[in-house]
Amino acid sequence: MALPVISGRKVIKALTKAGFTVEGRKGSHVKLKKKEAGKVLIVIVPDHSEVARGTLKSILRQAGITREEFLELL
Repeated sequence: MALPVISGRKVIKALTKAGFTVEGRKGSHVKLKKKEAGKVLIVIVPDHSEVARGTLKSILRQAGITREEFLELL
């Protein structure tokens, strides 16, 4: 199943459900952070009305979340 084209706010909401916290914002980009097993994951999400599929794929890879896990969080 392909990733949907969704807004940055929905991506942020889903990542928050996965344990990420909003750390800050610079312009239209939001920084999320999660501490996990001795390492810190940092993800930057563009707060746009539509996040490109390639960008979303990169965000999920950085967050350590599979496509299926992400779709369940939506």
